[in-house]
Amino acid sequence: MTGGEGDDSKGFFIQPTVFADVDPNARIMQEEIFGPVVAFAKARDFDHALEIANNNTEYGLTGAVISRNRANLEKARHEFHVGNLYFNRGCTGAIVGYQPFGGFNMSGTDSKAGGPDYLILHMQAKTVSEMFLNQKRAAASALLS
Repeated sequence: MTGGEGDDSKGFFIQPTVFADVDPNARIMQEEIFGPVVAFAKARDFDHALEIANNNTEYGLTGAVISRNRANLEKARHEFHVGNLYFNRGCTGAIVGYQPFGGFNMSGTDSKAGGPDYLILHMQAKTVSEMFLNQKRAAASALLS
């Protein structure tokens, strides 16, 4: 299914496009696409779905699982390799200031934007070490110099 005709909205819009029954090894299933595009592949079961999600791409920005099965949600919590994982809700819209945002693998491996350790990425680290000298020896050295 591809996007349809425009509407009376002002601005520039691209209608969403859905690709169904895509081979899990297809390029569209392996790349990050930032646009109104979604591709679906069939999985045999939940484990196979996680395998497709984790092993068929170098990316891992965001993932979502819709399920009433608590075991599947917990399995995804531990095994789904994404930076932001959403359960039973939309998979976009991290809340700025509350939910750090960033991914795994080629989607980013550093601290997540908005996280407590993010600011340090914008600083230059410096290590200083000092050996404390004997006070008398230090005073004598100061007088001789």
